[in-house]
Amino acid sequence: MESMARMDNLPILFLMIALGLCLVQTRGDFTPTDNYLIDCGASNSTTVEGQTYKSDSESSSMLSTSQAILVATQNASVPSDLYLTARVFLKQSSYSFKINNQGIHWVRLYFYPVSDATYDLKSALFSVTAGNFVLLHNFSMKADVKGSSYLFKEYMINVTSNSLALTFAPTNNSIAFINAIEVVSVPDSLLSNVPVSLSPTLPYSGLTEHALETAYRLNVGGKKVTPKNDTLGRTWVPDQAYLAVKSTANATSVPTSSIKYSQSVTTLIAPNYIYATADQMASTNADVVNPTFNITWDFTVDPDFSYFVRMHFCDIVSPALNELYFNVYVNTIAALSDFDLSSKTSALATPYYTDFVVNSSGSSNLSVSIGPPNMDTSYVNAILNGLEILKMSNDAGSLDGPYSVNGVIPGESKSSTKIGPIVGSVVGAAAALGLMVAAYCFFWNPKSKTKHSPPAWLPLPLHGGNSHSMGSKVSTTSHKSGTGSYVSSAPSNLGRYFTFAEIQEATNKFDESLLLGVGGFGKVYQGQLEDGTKVAVKRGNPRSEQGLTEFQTEIEMLSKLRHRHLVSLIGYCEEHCEMILVYEYMANGPLRSHLYGANLPPLSWKQRLEICIGAARGLHYLHTGAAQGIIHRDVKTTNILLDENFVAKVADFGLSKTGPTLDQTHVSTAVKGSFGYLDPEYFRRQQLTEKSDVYSFGVVLLEVLCARPALNPVLPREQVNIAEWAMNWQKKGMLDQIIDPHLAGTINTGSLKKFGETAEKCLEEQGIDRPAMGDVLWNLEYAYQLQETAMKNDPEENSTNHIAEIPLRYTQPEPFDTSVIDRAGHGSDDDLADATASAVFSQLVNPRGR
Repeated sequence: MESMARMDNLPILFLMIALGLCLVQTRGDFTPTDNYLIDCGASNSTTVEGQTYKSDSESSSMLSTSQAILVATQNASVPSDLYLTARVFLKQSSYSFKINNQGIHWVRLYFYPVSDATYDLKSALFSVTAGNFVLLHNFSMKADVKGSSYLFKEYMINVTSNSLALTFAPTNNSIAFINAIEVVSVPDSLLSNVPVSLSPTLPYSGLTEHALETAYRLNVGGKKVTPKNDTLGRTWVPDQAYLAVKSTANATSVPTSSIKYSQSVTTLIAPNYIYATADQMASTNADVVNPTFNITWDFTVDPDFSYFVRMHFCDIVSPALNELYFNVYVNTIAALSDFDLSSKTSALATPYYTDFVVNSSGSSNLSVSIGPPNMDTSYVNAILNGLEILKMSNDAGSLDGPYSVNGVIPGESKSSTKIGPIVGSVVGAAAALGLMVAAYCFFWNPKSKTKHSPPAWLPLPLHGGNSHSMGSKVSTTSHKSGTGSYVSSAPSNLGRYFTFAEIQEATNKFDESLLLGVGGFGKVYQGQLEDGTKVAVKRGNPRSEQGLTEFQTEIEMLSKLRHRHLVSLIGYCEEHCEMILVYEYMANGPLRSHLYGANLPPLSWKQRLEICIGAARGLHYLHTGAAQGIIHRDVKTTNILLDENFVAKVADFGLSKTGPTLDQTHVSTAVKGSFGYLDPEYFRRQQLTEKSDVYSFGVVLLEVLCARPALNPVLPREQVNIAEWAMNWQKKGMLDQIIDPHLAGTINTGSLKKFGETAEKCLEEQGIDRPAMGDVLWNLEYAYQLQETAMKNDPEENSTNHIAEIPLRYTQPEPFDTSVIDRAGHGSDDDLADATASAVFSQLVNPRGR
């Protein structure tokens, strides 16, 4: 009987073991090397959801201050005991955490303004930094926290030193406070994927160089998941509050035991509670049959930051493999088209996730949508199981405003990352330079004390005699508005000086309906001057470090160069702290739009050759026309723009670099550019030469021929990179098999052969084996001549951009518009007008940053 009783207890024993294993799965799969949990202000340690937080006195050795101001309350409507006590700081103070395992760490902060007779925590105003990242700037519970009495903040920070300083800095003689702190190691596998940046679709490198702040984490179709039930102590909330139209989605679920993890996706990515629930298309909704139907989630975001978006998928709805296909959109951009989960997991109920980086593009709304596929399928459905949205720090290393650590906490110097000090130094130096220039203008040029001061952001090392001096302006009158236009003694090759009022009138006060594009620099608007001339107005974002740097680089380059196939500047404006450049509007936009993605009429082969020749002429002049030469560093199809006659012009000099001197072979510099176009030798050695532009131009040639992106991550692995894929066909002598179908039967065999050979030479692995741009240009002209000869009797192949003469050999810069403008008044007005009349600018149509 006793043995029978033991047998009866076996099922219970197995159940307990299973439950134990479940608990191990939720919190025990990963043991963090660094695990600092502090209940600030508490006199004793506190246990919350199985985690023990040390008391304030046990953690005081990590503090830079010995002053202990502790406050507490017993009566508060808060979700955790961690909010009941707090430590108050009267001056800047830091916790210093010893880091035993460098890498990604959680930094979690708890805030609740405990009532106290002496200190008003609700009115506290302070900043918080972690290493070289600004987490909060001039933060106040009263001003910044709406609809809640407490606040929880979660960050992910890559710590690259042996310690992490968490600093609390009161503002303007105020106070700072903190209720609880967590600094915990994160498994390397959590951010092991390379995310995809959207618009254009390219791999995004350097994610771990940013600090990330959790904005939203949703258990789609399910209930709240607390830290106790998550593998890494995360909180997941239901998605219902974020659904744009609740009737479009049906929640569904399966037992958690049915979820089958793979080696690539473990429970550390998300617990099985997330993958066992989902939202699917509501079958009762009459609009499901509409191909434009979708389920949309809307989120409020900070318009000045980019966001990391992780989507979790697990097919718990399909009757069989390869039945479920659907589209995924982020901010209406197609992130995944005809997405087949089965091809990724090879099994049902198997988790999968994918990552994206999205620029909020000046909008305070971020949307995620799923809907039916483009292809015909008998099973119409779409699912989403989980969603995470994290804010990314900007170029200043901040998650709250434009300032670096040095701008928020003067004199502060950190070592846990590499970004903040550099940016802070640059900003500080720029500010100092600006003050010196302002002082010079004030004391040495009293006549210039007019209402419209010279541009503070223009004192650049431009070519010419007195580019640093700022003389007085002569006021002129606009014919239409009567407002003053001003002529500055800033280098006259910068063109006309516009008043801010004139810019506002030209853009209808920056009407959003005239918005042409958004990038790291800010926004671009279509405008119209008083004489009816259409213009493009690039308005810099003063909060963007990237924008400021690229603006100044572009001005410096544009002030040196004039050429028919390069961008030319019409004018600029600097008033009210604005940074605005004005270019002539380009009727046909970027080359890429005419190759794919915009449903525009396809270009003929002759037109494509003419465009490539024009761009090559512009690059050849860049490399040889200036005394030291200029390397563009971002040659791509979005930076080749077309005027109303499809004349190509190279644009966007924001990343350009002066080339090596006569006694140098290269310029050593950090790698910048666009994935898919980057010279592999430059990427490996960080040594920049003109041959880096040649490589990028080789990729452009293949885009022109094949009408597809340089990188397309959704294609099979061997087709993702156009350079590798096309060169495989070229080496087999079968390049004609992958050309744009619109060109089939229209390309002369000799012309295609010469074009393919030219692209192949441009894409040589070693820069020394690549031709100079002059040789590339000659070969393209030869390919054009072969096409022209073959088609001269075909009237259908007539192009509006006929090249009258093709030289036998191109060795010198072209004779027209080739003078380097190095001083005010150099060149005739007619020359300048000709150059300005066909000006273009970068990222005109739908640019969303690099």
